[in-house]
Amino acid sequence: MNYAAILSHEIEAMGKAFVQELPSLAIALAIIVLTWTVARVMARTSRRITSRAHVRDDLKQLVETLVRLVVWIFGTLIALTVAIPSFTPASVFASLGVGALAIGFAFQDIFENFLAGVLIMLREKMNIGDAIKCGGIAGKVEKITLRETHVRQLSGELTVVPNSMLFKNPVEILTDQHLRRNEIVVGVSYDTDLLEAQKVIEQALLSVEAIDKDKGTVVFAQEFNSSSVDFLVQWWSDTSVQDLRLTKSQVIFAIKGALDGAGIEIPFPNVTNTFKEPLSFLSAKALEKKRAA
Repeated sequence: MNYAAILSHEIEAMGKAFVQELPSLAIALAIIVLTWTVARVMARTSRRITSRAHVRDDLKQLVETLVRLVVWIFGTLIALTVAIPSFTPASVFASLGVGALAIGFAFQDIFENFLAGVLIMLREKMNIGDAIKCGGIAGKVEKITLRETHVRQLSGELTVVPNSMLFKNPVEILTDQHLRRNEIVVGVSYDTDLLEAQKVIEQALLSVEAIDKDKGTVVFAQEFNSSSVDFLVQWWSDTSVQDLRLTKSQVIFAIKGALDGAGIEIPFPNVTNTFKEPLSFLSAKALEKKRAA
């Protein structure tokens, strides 16, 4: 048996088959290029439509991504049908079977994050630009994709968070309402007239312009602490006008100045030590003599 002749014949047959398939491959490649062009045009069109409809930024991204995905799926199926005549979309779905199950388990996290991303974009809360807190991560949402969410932390770092984490766990949306409440605890000494201290603190809060006067303030005696009687001080402020931390600083300055002006002490922690046996005291000289001896 002439193996060289057989091999040469097979290579020649494969070359002829490849040359015969070149027109189909060229058409399939042209379809892929056309699909890329159509996907870009359709994405831009969807972006314009959603912009005119005043849709949220995350929904704009969702619509744009889904439009691209649908165009690419149809374009790829058409290209494969042209390049491989025996290929049909029905045969692909029929051949999935157990393979689809295996792929599902292998890419479970990807599918989970994909579905979570779609649901996050569809719900009204947690939009791009919101400040959030979730699982020890606190920052501003910069981007939401079908796989992950980009959160710019308050310290400047960018954290890429899987969508499933944001969907499964409680998320605090700090910017859902501009009007937010803040609080501090103020301690006064035990010999202070508590009613007077309460009035002084209330007057100090009125001097802070950033506090929302319509919502009112709260100044309640809260507990007997180790060295002070503590007041719980609460107020509301508009975070869109001024940073919450700056307002808190102004409140602390105002209360400290008002209490100092009224002669009311904010005591340091006091510690009382008790001993079961009486203590003996020695002067420094006696201690030195004792050590020398």
